[in-house]
Amino acid sequence: MPETTPVAVIGLGTMGLGAAQNLLAKGFAVTGCDPSAAARANFAGPSVDGAAAMPQGTEAVVVFVVNAAQAEAALFGPNGCAARLAKGAVVIQCATIAPDAARALAERAEAAGFLFVDAPVSGGAKAASAGTMTIMASGSEAAFAKADPVLGAFATRIFKLAAEPGIGSTVKMINQLLAGVHLAAAGEAMALAIRAGADPRTVYEVISGAAGASWMFNDRVPRLLEGDDTPKSAVNIFVKDLGIVLDAGRSLQFPLPMASAAHQLFLAAASAGYGARDDGFLARVWEKLGGITLPTKP
Repeated sequence: MPETTPVAVIGLGTMGLGAAQNLLAKGFAVTGCDPSAAARANFAGPSVDGAAAMPQGTEAVVVFVVNAAQAEAALFGPNGCAARLAKGAVVIQCATIAPDAARALAERAEAAGFLFVDAPVSGGAKAASAGTMTIMASGSEAAFAKADPVLGAFATRIFKLAAEPGIGSTVKMINQLLAGVHLAAAGEAMALAIRAGADPRTVYEVISGAAGASWMFNDRVPRLLEGDDTPKSAVNIFVKDLGIVLDAGRSLQFPLPMASAAHQLFLAAASAGYGARDDGFLARVWEKLGGITLPTKP
């Protein structure tokens, strides 16, 4: 796919904006799409407020919305982009959705004459900005042949897992189980450290290089220590993602006690009014329950 080929990115949140900016920097003719004027203002290239306003003949569309319902609407809804896509265009679905939802979208896309890659991502805000995301992808050889230049513009680790859509979302689901549990454990640990009278910054310095650390601990706890809960990844994201994990467990009659406990903590944070705040502040649950005081932003 030539770099001058029209590409669109739907959803200019943290991850989608990173993908769009990196595509633009590498010479692609990128149009960003987001209903939020503030989100569009963050993108350096042209943008539209709805998928139906994307350029006619777009050859690749990268979908970075919140859930499966938004992905379906962005592609095939009354204001979706399907009519704007070129024949044989590739749909690159990067949102975290259930495997069954990914398969259903793939079937609909292929029936409409499009290629489809199930391509959820990971890496957080830093990787999104740097263009070094990890992609867990599945799709046909033809779909990958068209999607590869686009994927390579914003990711450095691209796992081609299978030909069948849904496998990429399955692997992302496993990643989210671990990420959610690790994040819940990090919140509990830091809350206990504060309650026990330990200096939280010292605890972070020790644990970040010790056996108890995790990627989530090292990425999120610094935000907790700064007292800045401006969302880079919101609590509600894990309410959704761990819900996907638990739905899969129920359908497979497979017990998931750790994921279930973590999900309850995210639900508790959301019900306390913190659903839209940064997920690194899951410790707010213990702040309310345990009489501790978290660090505050100066």
